[in-house]
Amino acid sequence: QVQLVESGGGLVQAGGSLRLSCTASGRTFTTYTMGWFRQAPGKEREFAAGIAWSGGRTFYADSVKGRFTISRDNAKNTVYLQMNSLKPEDTAVYYCAARAGRIQVVIPANYDYWGQGTQVTVSS
Repeated sequence: QVQLVESGGGLVQAGGSLRLSCTASGRTFTTYTMGWFRQAPGKEREFAAGIAWSGGRTFYADSVKGRFTISRDNAKNTVYLQMNSLKPEDTAVYYCAARAGRIQVVIPANYDYWGQGTQVTVSS
C-alpha cells in the first residue's frame, strides 16, 4: 500500500508560480511511475504531467508544456510540480498519482494510488 500526500497549493496571481510536492510512503517509491492530474469544477480529471520511475523521461499535457516542470527526488520519496506563468485556467484541484512499473501516464485509470488533492487558485 502506498499513501500519497500533496502540499504546496494556494492562491496566486496570474503570472505567478507555485511548487507542488507529493510525498509517498513505502520503500518501493523508486519503482513507481508518478503523475500529476488536475480537476476543475464541472470538468473531468485531466493529465498534467508524468515522470518515469527513473526520472529520465517526463511527459506533459500541451496546455502546460513550457510552463510546468515535473521532477522527483527518490531519496525523499517525493515528486514535485513546479508551475510557472500560471493562468486562471490552471485553477483546479491537483492530484498526485502513482503506479508501479511502466504505464501510459496520461490515463487516470492506469494509476493505483491517489493523493487527496491540493487546491490551486489563480486569480486574474
